[in-house]
Amino acid sequence: MTAVPPEVDAVRVDDRGIWFRSPADDVVDVCFDGRRVWSFWLQRDSTSAGGGARVAEWPSALVRFLDGSTRLSLVAHVSGVTLYDEEVRLGSGDGRIAVVSPDGKPLGLDKSNRLSQTFDTRTPEQVAPLLDSIEQVLAAIHDAGVEAFLAYGTLLGAVRQGGLIGHDSDADLGYVSRHHHPLDVILESFHLQRHLGRLGYTTYRYSGIAFKVEVIEADGFRRGLDVFGGFIAEPVGDRPPMLYLMGEIGAPFELDWIYPLTTATLEGRELPVPAVPERLLEATYGPGWRVPDPAYHFETARPTVLRLNGWFRGIRVLRSEWERKHSSNRERPVPAAPSGLAQLVVDREGVPGQVIDLGAGRGGDALWFARQGAAVTALDFVPRAVEKARAVADEEGLDLTVREVNLLSLRSTLAEGARLAHAPGERVVVARHLADATVAAGRSGAWRLCEMALRDGGRLYLEFWSGGRTGRSETQLLAAVPAETVAAELAERGAVIVHREETQVESAEGQPARTLARLVAEWHR
Repeated sequence: MTAVPPEVDAVRVDDRGIWFRSPADDVVDVCFDGRRVWSFWLQRDSTSAGGGARVAEWPSALVRFLDGSTRLSLVAHVSGVTLYDEEVRLGSGDGRIAVVSPDGKPLGLDKSNRLSQTFDTRTPEQVAPLLDSIEQVLAAIHDAGVEAFLAYGTLLGAVRQGGLIGHDSDADLGYVSRHHHPLDVILESFHLQRHLGRLGYTTYRYSGIAFKVEVIEADGFRRGLDVFGGFIAEPVGDRPPMLYLMGEIGAPFELDWIYPLTTATLEGRELPVPAVPERLLEATYGPGWRVPDPAYHFETARPTVLRLNGWFRGIRVLRSEWERKHSSNRERPVPAAPSGLAQLVVDREGVPGQVIDLGAGRGGDALWFARQGAAVTALDFVPRAVEKARAVADEEGLDLTVREVNLLSLRSTLAEGARLAHAPGERVVVARHLADATVAAGRSGAWRLCEMALRDGGRLYLEFWSGGRTGRSETQLLAAVPAETVAAELAERGAVIVHREETQVESAEGQPARTLARLVAEWHR
């Protein structure tokens, strides 16, 4: 990528995307009425449309906004040269296209094509609390015995331009543990998270050695401050020392390129960075790290991915996929009608006094049960998916509690199971499309939690696809699990199946029918 603007011609824009011809593969910014909302590489992020033409299709996160008119411009990101600038109309709307949040705040797509309030839409006053939190969290981590520093895009912005990168949407910290065994590094990360929790910070764990600290900016916007752990794996045979830094780095490295720390300026503040920050930036982004790229994609080497997965990511299988899924559902209303499984519960039990909605998703059934008078606890490992249902429940004065549980984490499963086991009274656990939404280890965690919650009475109601699609895709995250498999897993944990049914459900035209299973299980006292 160079500062010479690419040749782009024959540009046209429609509801599918942006059509063009170009021999170049530079990154361009897509601006609506003068504001960047998306960036893409001309070749990498487009497909051939025949005859030399290419089309860059609109990202799914943008599609719901594309109904109206805008002044659309394509700007070469590095040179700043405008390649196209025309008034266009998309969809059937008559107004101006506005890519904004429900409360009117401007949104843009970050490098992962996630909608966020990127830094180029924020004022210095609005991001000041984030910078304050960076200083405070760095100090708190230091007090806990670890020397942390700016990492990833935050380090890149400080070294390259002395400020936050406009198209970025979060802040990143890192540290390199003095331990060399993954287990010791994990224990240290949990120690840091507990330390920050005792100081009043709200945290959210990504993996064995990475977690997020929630930061509230001046106008109430919540932004993540990520804390990534790492360590130096000692030399083995001819292999040099290797730095593994969650979540993308695995590279030959020397510890003295990190410590002792030095400083760099970020938005006028002197903050700690590695001793040789250029070494870490090259390990992160490659030798071209000095050239801005708002559409950068990490291409982590397969061996590094496998090692990081094996050591640290066992508790986040499918989490990113479900987070993306629920992010796209954020603006949809919460379903008002009960699911067939919820109706089955009431038909067999009446309205239960207590309902545990395990794998609550968007919380439609949880909200419906609360409206019937039940005390409801909605559990999910993407709890923000239930936020809209919780907000509605709060407005209506309903008894609906939302908690995070990660069925892949023994720590999380046992803690929630113990909490439920010690709560007085019988309860019903409803798990609709949970068995087919997770993997075998997640189902094992679910049945352990249910055994703890229901040992003194109550029943488990399950609904899941038991036949049909067995694999997962980016758009279809449910994978059928044979009913016999689920029944056997429950039996191993001491459950008794008291009701079982399977029905054929017609799929979309041209697609084979699928089998839907419902099981009801209980644990004898």
